[in-house]
Amino acid sequence: MPAQHQGPTHSPPSATSARHGLTRFNAASSAEAEALLLSCCRSRRWAERVAAHRPYPTVDALLAAADEAGYDLSRADLDGALAAESSAPPHPDAPPAARTALRAAHAAYESSFGHAFVISLEGVRPGERLDQVLAGIRSRLGNEPEEERVIAADELRRLARARLAFRLSEGLTLRHSEA
Repeated sequence: MPAQHQGPTHSPPSATSARHGLTRFNAASSAEAEALLLSCCRSRRWAERVAAHRPYPTVDALLAAADEAGYDLSRADLDGALAAESSAPPHPDAPPAARTALRAAHAAYESSFGHAFVISLEGVRPGERLDQVLAGIRSRLGNEPEEERVIAADELRRLARARLAFRLSEGLTLRHSEA
């Protein structure tokens, strides 16, 4: 499973490759489509719902359907999806003090809320990601459990959307996505 808060670090792919990915996604078997979707969000209900509404006419329509399905997750579905997330380590070039601070912050968050910290860093420059994650954890540690649950659900939807868009733009090598 990809690290939860790391995204593509290269330039955005072309719309042509995303459309090609959409064509492949629409033509895939249900099992292949669900496997790809599960690599974006580990909720079987979410993956089945998004896959069941194929074919999608546009990438935007697929991403909107993914968002909508994310809003409809039950408490158990959300708990399962959050439990499947993992805290990504900082970049290997990060200073030792930053690595220690991030490990401690992740541990405090997981102790408080029972799941890994999730945050979408789409649009955040790679050099700013560590600071953004640390600031996010610190600001959200003071939340009440239900308030944090709402925020984590929103971040998980954003992550799933970004992951799906990225998979589509890669041209959807479905066998690779299942790994």
